[in-house]
Amino acid sequence: MSLRHAVLGLLSEGPASGYDLMKIFDVSLANVWPATQSQLYAELGKLADAGLVSVSAEGPRGRKEYAITDAGLAELRHWITEVEPVRAARSDMLLRVFFLAQVDQRQAKEYLRRQAEIMAKQLEHIESIRGFVESGQDNLSVYGRIALEYGLRLATTQRQWAEWAEEQIR
Repeated sequence: MSLRHAVLGLLSEGPASGYDLMKIFDVSLANVWPATQSQLYAELGKLADAGLVSVSAEGPRGRKEYAITDAGLAELRHWITEVEPVRAARSDMLLRVFFLAQVDQRQAKEYLRRQAEIMAKQLEHIESIRGFVESGQDNLSVYGRIALEYGLRLATTQRQWAEWAEEQIR
């Protein structure tokens, strides 16, 4: 359901083609809600069928530019203010931690070290897009900075936790 709202949110900033939306997704929303090109284009079709977006321009080779409709903007605002976010309560990574006693200590430590390395790479990636996000003054940049900071803090905490957890195994 959130992909629908991510697309509506991007289009609330102005019309864009599927290609343009994918580029924006890759440098901003992919860290929050990843989507493939096929998912994005399928969602655009569903949004158009539902009357939440419309084709505002057509270009060469079938390129379509989409714009949010009044109904789409109303749906986005409703979702932001009235629909409580789903808080993920499942973690495949932590479930494995509960059962690390089933492997030898070396393997358990390697697993936790790998989790710390994954978070370190995530931090590198987030840092690599910081300049792009912070360069703009538009709404996506302003609120993107807030989301970016959340990602930085979360990944930092997860990396630190994994390093601590590895030290707990004797």
